Amino acid sequence: MILTVTLNPLLEHRLSYKTFNVGTENRFPKEEYKAGGKGINVSRQLNILSVNNLAFSFLGGNKGKILKKLLTEEGISFTYISTHSECRESAVIIDETARTVTSCFGSNPTIFSNEADEFKLKLEKMIQNCEIVVFSGSSPCKETDQIFPFGIETANKFDKISICDTYGSHLIQCIESSPTIIHNNLKEIRESLKISLDSENEIIDTLNFLYSKNIKQAFLTDGANPTYASNHDFHFKVTNPKVDSVDSTGSGDSFTAGIAYGWHHNLPFEETLILASALGAINSSRFDVCNVSLDEANKLRGQFFIENLGKKMRLINVDAT
Repeated sequence: MILTVTLNPLLEHRLSYKTFNVGTENRFPKEEYKAGGKGINVSRQLNILSVNNLAFSFLGGNKGKILKKLLTEEGISFTYISTHSECRESAVIIDETARTVTSCFGSNPTIFSNEADEFKLKLEKMIQNCEIVVFSGSSPCKETDQIFPFGIETANKFDKISICDTYGSHLIQCIESSPTIIHNNLKEIRESLKISLDSENEIIDTLNFLYSKNIKQAFLTDGANPTYASNHDFHFKVTNPKVDSVDSTGSGDSFTAGIAYGWHHNLPFEETLILASALGAINSSRFDVCNVSLDEANKLRGQFFIENLGKKMRLINVDAT
């Protein structure tokens, strides 16, 4: 079982218009509410890939009640810690003709220290009973900044695979805790660590830095631009096919779900890298979030180009002969 951990879930109010006109009245949209937050998105994508998983999050207030109902209706298995503070909310405006998406986010919740401690206590127990744990998304406040580093250290303690996909001031603490795998987009890691990533050499230096922290695999994505990845100290560059992108929301989460899928099924590194890339690319071509089938991803697999950067891995013949 794969455990996904989301500290800052999101209630999305999605309004889809045939045409949206800025600065005037817009009426009669297609309207729906969706459960969001990066870890929840990963769980949604894992469901589509038929991988057993459980989403763990904070939920509070009336918005938290709505989120519980939405998660149940969608068939996402979940558990949570109750909070006094309301979950955050966003308005998502979709212009179907222009093929644009505008997202407006509300305030982050306030999580109290006792709620964060309760979360950590439950997280420690749950990690012992999972195969892989995914730490995904932002930390809403300083009281929750220690949860991901604590969870990563707990996963290491119990010899579990951990995947970290977060950003913000606590990212460096997460890196120092040595997750098994890390995924970031370049913008997030650049802003979180205050580093320059303007050249390929700087990106490779960052992959080496992550490996020096005992991170076994790292994936640095940049939308339609090439993806850089490392498997231990071997480096790879992926050139992505051209895709008609309309909304990047959730593409990183589909990518992360692909990594988890690859580890769950013991796929070779390069197969996992291509699958994750295909899931992320297809997700960006639609308004629906993290709803890419394995068949769709497989059809796109042959359109990615992987090249080794630096030393190459050796294939060893292990046949009895």
